[in-house]
Amino acid sequence: MDHCFSLHKPPPPFLPSLVKFSRAFTTPNSPPNSAFTRRRSLRTGTAFTDRTVPSVKASAGPSHCDFSSLNAPLEPRSATGKLLSGVLQNQRQFFHFAATDELKRLADDRDAAVARTLVDSDSDEACLHRRIALLKEQECQAAVEDVMYMLIFYNFSEFSVPLVPKLSSCIYNCRLEILPSKDWELESIHSIEFLEMVREHVSAVIGLRTNSSVTDNWATTEIQRLHLARLYAASILYGYFLKSASSRHQLERCLTLVHQKRLNHRNSLQFLDLLSCGIKSLVIGHAGDMHSVPLGQGPGRQDMNLEELRCYVMGFDPETLQRCAKLRSKEAANLIERHSCALFGDELTGIPETNEVIKTSFSSLKRLVLEAVAFGSFLWDIEEFVNTVYKLKDN
Repeated sequence: MDHCFSLHKPPPPFLPSLVKFSRAFTTPNSPPNSAFTRRRSLRTGTAFTDRTVPSVKASAGPSHCDFSSLNAPLEPRSATGKLLSGVLQNQRQFFHFAATDELKRLADDRDAAVARTLVDSDSDEACLHRRIALLKEQECQAAVEDVMYMLIFYNFSEFSVPLVPKLSSCIYNCRLEILPSKDWELESIHSIEFLEMVREHVSAVIGLRTNSSVTDNWATTEIQRLHLARLYAASILYGYFLKSASSRHQLERCLTLVHQKRLNHRNSLQFLDLLSCGIKSLVIGHAGDMHSVPLGQGPGRQDMNLEELRCYVMGFDPETLQRCAKLRSKEAANLIERHSCALFGDELTGIPETNEVIKTSFSSLKRLVLEAVAFGSFLWDIEEFVNTVYKLKDN
């Protein structure tokens, strides 16, 4: 199902400021692409048609929380997204090949449209070609967002974790329950240092102790739907931030190790030079004023090798903190907005259906927060991958 975004639609009120930005385009309803119906999957030779490709379906029905099939809250709005959802269900082993192939095709289509505007810039049809290029860019951006969403869905499925469907399907008589909780699987996504910070975040936002008992987990609480939506979107950004900070930490550790190896190599050369001077020179101290760096130490201090991620993040200055927290691409910001709107409300209006008070267990809240953090972490990785094939727009 295609959705039109108005040029003047205000951003959803529950989204953090990092996600909100002005939409500069309107996605038109595009007719089925005849080339799509004949496209063949990479390395298979099997034709996918619009009759045989099932789409990711948003859940409906107020009585139960359906995790079956590709029951994601957000529907793909492009032929590319629908194609990949079919590949994921029917030929999962070729999913990454198909996704990469589609990204390359989208990049070629966009670049070709832009190149045509440059070639015909002085012709009478220049305005028409610019308009075509703009529409093609909008079409490709919508398709790339669908590719990114399907890649995120795939990553969740690798850990046997389905995305929570539309929240309205999980609420009955104002009671929200999400089963199974999948806490262990969602926590296994992260590294040990990463996981400790995730647990602290969960404890802080829902008020549940890290070492809480089963009874504590199944205790009930009340929360407004709008507040829950804000909590979910903020947790996505937190997962994105932690992944960015963790990658920066790993890079700095690698650079420190390289620097250490160079110093060690220099120490070895200095030691050989001392041997060439003879034992007598060493005894009378001719080389005593050489300022070599002791093995394993250096001006950069090697404490970073043993430093926990928490301590590293706490040492960020405001500029570094903002740089790590900022979404790098408009596609990523778009995807967080669309997914959150589809999960908690209406993707068209961008607001929750109602701001009712929901009664739920701490276990269900924890499930939502853990999923959101994992979503942000996966989004960072996928944004990095997609940008190597299809140049994303800077946010």
